[in-house]
Parts: sequence; C-alpha cells; structure tokens
Amino acid sequence: MAITIPDIMLARLDPLANWVRSNSLWPMPFATACCGIELMATGASKHDIARFGAEVMRFSPRQCDLMIVAGRVVMKMLPVLQRIWMQMPEPKWCISMGACASSGGVFDTYAVVQGVDRFIPVDMYVPGCPPRPEQLIQSIIDLQAKIRQTGTLQGTEFGKRTEHKGPLQNADLPADVLTAPGDYTKSQRINLN
Repeated sequence: MAITIPDIMLARLDPLANWVRSNSLWPMPFATACCGIELMATGASKHDIARFGAEVMRFSPRQCDLMIVAGRVVMKMLPVLQRIWMQMPEPKWCISMGACASSGGVFDTYAVVQGVDRFIPVDMYVPGCPPRPEQLIQSIIDLQAKIRQTGTLQGTEFGKRTEHKGPLQNADLPADVLTAPGDYTKSQRINLN
C-alpha cells in the first residue's frame, strides 16, 4: 500500500512574506498636478494596474503600504505629506513620480519642494514630465522585485529607515542649514535665515 501525501507546499517564511508583500501593494496616491492624470490612467482599463496587484487605491494612510507622490509638492503641502507618510504602517515604500516630485522640475522657486526625497525616503524614481503610465507600471514591477529581495517576516528592518538613500545633499549649503536628507524623524524645511 502506497502512502499518499496531500498537496503540501514547503517554503521559508521570509521569501514567502516578501512574495505576498510584493504582490499586494496598496497605493496611497498623493497626486497634486498633471502627473495625477497619468496616475489615474494607470488604474484605467487600458493599462490596468490590477494585473500587478496594486489596484486597491486607498485614501486612508493606515491601509496603505505604497505612497505614490505624483506631481509638484509645495511647502504648504509638505507637512501634510509627512503626516500621511508617518501614519502609514511599516513596511512601506514610496515612488516619486515625475520630474516635479523627484527634483522640483521646471519650478525652481522657493515655494516648490526640490525633491520629496529630502523629507521622506523614496524607493523608486519615475522620470518624465509627465511620465507615461507604462513608466509607472515598470517602476511598480521594479519595486516588487526589490521587495522580494529584502525583508523578513517580522519586518524589523523597516523601522531602521532613518538614513538617506537618494541623491546627495547640495554641497554648497552649510551642513547645519539642512537636516534632511538624514534623520527623517527630524526633517525640517530649508531655513536660510
């Protein structure tokens, strides 16, 4: 008499947790300008972001794990952006969509943030003005690959995200003028007075 084994799947828990996290991203859209239209087009039927497990756009930060900053962010909106980021549970990721969110774009003024990576950690940058929906989908695929390679079941490594991993700080400014990038728990706006 043969012994039959029921359908069993054996896997290590860390890669399994990373696979689940990567295929069930819940985006928090922070769309402030024309990049928001491209973000909406990504969720529409032609491009269908649902094929990649990221169709659940939530406007409650406590239910999201992926923030998509699409468009320019002005200094008055920066505290709102930081508050939403702090309300999102760990593990969480961020995509900076478009030239304005990544570097300020053509708006080189005192009122526009010259890159959101100075105030919150950014995992993926999507270039363009505005970027095409295909570029956003590719960044989500790249982010999924990054999530599959990192992380543990407990997610303790995500609480240590206090170091800057984006572009380098402007060397022309004195070190005491700008606290971010750096310790994200103490990020401030630039104050040259």
